[in-house]
Amino acid sequence: MNDTSLDHVASSRRGDRVAGTFVDAADWSDLLAKIHLWALNRESRSVCLCNVHSAVTARENSGLAEALDSSDMVLPDGAPIAWTLRHKGFPGQTRIAGPDLMLKLCTELEHTGIGVFLFGSTDVTLQKLRAQLLKRFPDLEIRGILSPEFGNWSMALENNYIEEINKSGAGVIFVGLGCPRQEIWMSHRKSDIRGVMLGVGAAFDFHAETIKRAPKWLQKFGLEWLHRLLSEPQRLWKRYLITNTKFIALTGRELMTRNQRRHKQA
Repeated sequence: MNDTSLDHVASSRRGDRVAGTFVDAADWSDLLAKIHLWALNRESRSVCLCNVHSAVTARENSGLAEALDSSDMVLPDGAPIAWTLRHKGFPGQTRIAGPDLMLKLCTELEHTGIGVFLFGSTDVTLQKLRAQLLKRFPDLEIRGILSPEFGNWSMALENNYIEEINKSGAGVIFVGLGCPRQEIWMSHRKSDIRGVMLGVGAAFDFHAETIKRAPKWLQKFGLEWLHRLLSEPQRLWKRYLITNTKFIALTGRELMTRNQRRHKQA
């Protein structure tokens, strides 16, 4: 992602760069209202959630960087992202976590007739997820669920997926393919999918109750990553050690540069 593209994004949206990725400064009421309107009109949109891992990965993965840059909203999923935005001039910024966004949107859409579609994960997880969502939101219109094949898809198969999603009439498509695949897929298919795509990642497993989410008090103090690390240490220890260290260095440099500019202007 280059500075020119980021400056173009920043000129039309409220937010700032965090570790090089433009992240929107957003509050719950405004973003839910905006997604609701897009979904009502079945506008082709993509909404990404940005945490420390995705922000750092985007610096080394051009596909992810381009996907985030072309997204209609990039939300601060992860307490460090929200904290950084606060230090960059948005003091009221809160964390917008994927699992929370999914539930709040279901609440928003339950009695509107706007349908949702669940795309990603395994069929077993999707069946559990649908059951749990309908238990919580009995009037929510789940227009379809689709577990795509593992690995790379042929164009014919992908076209079938797109057709099934569009035929459902869903205004919101929750995408749970994991980062960076879901962000890149949404970016490539934004002109094909008639609805708002939201990359919510692990939210599928949390709400299907196949993986236990961190307790509320850990979430409150920005320590949900620690719970995930302790739950899956062999898979996640390297990710958190490397990406967290890089993130601290990158954001520290950004904040120092920002402060130096302020002193020069004073």
